[in-house]
Amino acid sequence: MTDFKDRERAEEAKFALDEETAFKIAARRNRLLGEWAAGVMNLTPEETEAYKKAVVQADFEEAGDEDVIRKLLGDLTAADADVSEADIRAKLEEKAIEAKRQYMSES
Repeated sequence: MTDFKDRERAEEAKFALDEETAFKIAARRNRLLGEWAAGVMNLTPEETEAYKKAVVQADFEEAGDEDVIRKLLGDLTAADADVSEADIRAKLEEKAIEAKRQYMSES
């Protein structure tokens, strides 16, 4: 019975670690995405830092990426940037790969 309990605890610990890793990678991806969007909108370095944080915060509104995409699309449209939703989704995928690479190289 002890083996079963040990295995169960190990699985729970692995699940928690996987969830934490996914969260950190998503937050990093959102910061990278915010940095990209800030560049498109020609924000100052100070505004860029604040905007990156705002994009990370936007991801807490609902599950999935739609909240982040909606924020970026709204902000970029308001800034008269020539960026489509498809462009944002493609950049989101690109930044997800970059975030994962960065995270793995630090670990």
